[in-house]
Amino acid sequence: MNVETSKKYEIKLKRCEDAIALKEPDHVPICPCIGIVPYALDGCSNTDSMYNYPRATQAIVNFYKKYPMMDANMHQGFNSGKANELAGTTMIDWPGRPGTKVPAQSTFQVMEHEYMREDEYQEVLQDFTGFMLRKYIPRAYPNLAGLSSIRFIPNIILGTPPLSGLYAEEALKAYEILAEMAKAEAERIKAFAQCNEQVTELGIPPFFNGGGEVPFDVIGDYFRGTLPTLMDQMEREDELEEFCYRIADMEIASFQYFKDADLPIKRVSFPMHKGMDGFMSSVQYEKLYWRPFKKIINALLDMGVTPYLYTEGKYNTRLEQLTDLPRGKCMIHFEQVDIRRAKKVVGGNSCIVGNFPMLLLETGTPESVTEKVKELLDICMPGGGYIFDCDGSIDIAKEENLDAMFEALIKYGNYR
Repeated sequence: MNVETSKKYEIKLKRCEDAIALKEPDHVPICPCIGIVPYALDGCSNTDSMYNYPRATQAIVNFYKKYPMMDANMHQGFNSGKANELAGTTMIDWPGRPGTKVPAQSTFQVMEHEYMREDEYQEVLQDFTGFMLRKYIPRAYPNLAGLSSIRFIPNIILGTPPLSGLYAEEALKAYEILAEMAKAEAERIKAFAQCNEQVTELGIPPFFNGGGEVPFDVIGDYFRGTLPTLMDQMEREDELEEFCYRIADMEIASFQYFKDADLPIKRVSFPMHKGMDGFMSSVQYEKLYWRPFKKIINALLDMGVTPYLYTEGKYNTRLEQLTDLPRGKCMIHFEQVDIRRAKKVVGGNSCIVGNFPMLLLETGTPESVTEKVKELLDICMPGGGYIFDCDGSIDIAKEENLDAMFEALIKYGNYR
């Protein structure tokens, strides 16, 4: 990175840090999550992000070259179609998978399953690793079902018999698949690192460098499914709460590297899938959703990490609970909210992000995009503490509307 590019990188970095600290930077930070739109604009598809990393990288880098005013990179990560094929992954379907009906220009599609039954709470709480090997992996990744043979019998402890499950024939077959998956995942990791390096060389820093999930959402997304988890709120509340805190502790343990990591930023993003208005009462939200999540937030804050709370759905009834955070230490992204009220209730405590309707980029006109940008900035900019983003990832957009959005942000986003 040359001197001029390095200076631009530092300016963008400071711009975001000032906004997070509830200050007025020189310009409102421009940090839209660009999703898969670079692929369509560059003549490729989302399939390339799973099977053709050099082509996907080219599209992403070209996007940032076209829109160098972005203050942070917010592009979609790569996934390995090959690794998922090898595992027989059942929780998603994706473009490029043999036999798929998912269009090439689509994101992968989530398919919820009940990988953990209602009567298995105690089993997972007493032996999480054992449950993952015996039950979860065979259900979610059937090609790796041979790992279920790995178990230890305490009354056989002499010599090597306790290890017999590790070298059972079905386990050995699973290891062969895992070895191939490791190669595919190593290729993906290397490719994405190289992609990010090229973006950094343009003078655009990352927006966050870690990811987690709200414990309640982990259970709803990956273990019980959404509807069963909502039923568990009423029928198995204590077990659900205990599992939420168990997951919180495991996530905290996974973030310990931040204590000593030498990173230009330390920020972790948390998509908040199931906490929106109407999914649960305010009492349930506080007990099952917010408090276990707050434990993770507090642990990250103690490590000097900025949590990025990415709320999804309507969040008008949750605003007061979101004020339970130290001032100037967190970011809160909004999808659907009364943004004036959010600015008043939450804006004095945490940096507000988002709320620009991405649908307008797909169906609107350049004039309507410009007017909406002006309206949003008029509400959110005063006093600082605002970072521009859309209400979700930009996957489909007219190029002229993207041009209008960035032009309006440059024109109307100056503080001084």
